Amino acid sequence: MYEYLLGQITDVTPAFVVIEVAGIGYKVLTANPYRYEVGATAVKMFIHQAVSDNGMSLFGFYDADEKALFEKLLNVSGIGPKSALAILANNDHSGLIQAINQGNATYLTSFPGVGKKTAQQIVLDLKDKLKDLNVDVTGQTALSVEAPVADGALADALAALEALGYSARDVKRITSKLTTFATANAADTNQLLSEGLRLLTK
Repeated sequence: MYEYLLGQITDVTPAFVVIEVAGIGYKVLTANPYRYEVGATAVKMFIHQAVSDNGMSLFGFYDADEKALFEKLLNVSGIGPKSALAILANNDHSGLIQAINQGNATYLTSFPGVGKKTAQQIVLDLKDKLKDLNVDVTGQTALSVEAPVADGALADALAALEALGYSARDVKRITSKLTTFATANAADTNQLLSEGLRLLTK
């Protein structure tokens, strides 16, 4: 079982990144691939390895707390790796934990793959059980992509939202607001993805 990988980021896509370690490229699914920058070296990525009938997948996290939160979500009945990853894509982990502790199932149903029953199960299983996590240092915004703003950045952010499981209809609904945000703030892909998630979950 992997604990973390330390290497160089060689590719970033809307759904995953590739991190090269000792000449081997590992495809790692991550909540927000655009936190990472192609060419970045000595990147430490915490890893959760999942084995299913379809094979093995690696899920990557910025730090141990983010990985721990992912694994706690996986222990909830009805939450699979893809749903857990989509939940973690939201920058506001403290808000997520607050919603769980307050029993706010409506907030939780805003995430793809989380219906009312699953949201209630999350509350039941995790309420008051996440106090050991240092959510303030999850690093969701610690790395930014220093790329020129272009239509490509917006397209990448929209593709990443769909890769996380949001429907094309929901993504289309926020595209106009996201375009306005991109123009007004000269936003890069990382910022656009964060704003898109905020719009989808508010």
